Amino acid sequence: MSSMRLGNIILTTLSAFALVACGKGGEAGGGGAVIAIDGSSTVYPITEAVAEEWQKEGKGRVTIGVSGTGGGFKKFCGGETAISGASRPIKDAEVEACKANGVEYIEIPVAYDGLAVVLPKSNTFVDHLTVAELKTMWEPGAQGKVTNWNQIRASFPSEELHLYGAGVDSGTYDYFTAAVVGKEHSSRGDFTSSEDDNVLVQGVAGDKGGVGFFGFAYYKENTDKLRVVPIKNGDAAPVAPSVETVSNGTYQPLSRPIFIYVSKKAAERPEVQAFVSFWMGDAGKLAQEVGYIALPPNAYTLGQARFDKRVTGSVFGGHGAQIGVSVESLLQKEH
Repeated sequence: MSSMRLGNIILTTLSAFALVACGKGGEAGGGGAVIAIDGSSTVYPITEAVAEEWQKEGKGRVTIGVSGTGGGFKKFCGGETAISGASRPIKDAEVEACKANGVEYIEIPVAYDGLAVVLPKSNTFVDHLTVAELKTMWEPGAQGKVTNWNQIRASFPSEELHLYGAGVDSGTYDYFTAAVVGKEHSSRGDFTSSEDDNVLVQGVAGDKGGVGFFGFAYYKENTDKLRVVPIKNGDAAPVAPSVETVSNGTYQPLSRPIFIYVSKKAAERPEVQAFVSFWMGDAGKLAQEVGYIALPPNAYTLGQARFDKRVTGSVFGGHGAQIGVSVESLLQKEH
């Protein structure tokens, strides 16, 4: 996937996939069944890749929206979509919203992602950042007070600090705040936010004092514009995100699984059954093609089994972002 293609991804999807009017749950208006998907911008590139392969083989039509994880769950729990992409597990409030509307769901992990902390190429003074330094930047008490790089580390120059991050409806924001600040959905409010990671890429790339975070795939597509920051967690040496460090668990605490949630009602539709099985069959390969990290093969087998048996609910207990967990071990507990 080229940078230009990723930059125009939403426009491409709207023109290529929104071929018919969709009603509740993704039923087509006058042209056969359509699978309606919404949710995380982080999960989007994988969803788009799967949908492209699906359509290329003439198997059906898909519409994809990018409302963020929280926005996607609002639609999903309202019965508007068949599948919701999520960059963190479903939360208690969303569990209750789905329950109130009679929406049962099947949770399936699809890949691992590392959140990349990035700088513009023009920043040459940051060699790494500690988790504590990230907290100093992002915690609520920093708002209006921590505005200069030398407040993060005395050896840094006296230059303005400008923060860029995922919007508050994003699962990426939830996970980052839980991992860095220690409390989900807790951060300063005076930062440039967007649900569109490409906006963040452009913002950081053009801002000498900028620093931001988003999914590793978006960094990989923009290495000509950005520098990734190795993160020091505790006494360990600084580690940069990569396929290897996310896979082996050494890039902490900013490695996480990402998911799709499938409506149990929609899962009875033959095209949804076939689409999810198609996804599980190619998930590891397609995840890597768009810059994410494949789960262990057994995790996809367990995810498919979860779908086949229509096992509903979350292995995370509805508690949202959880740091340093193994989805394979959680799925194995069900077998």
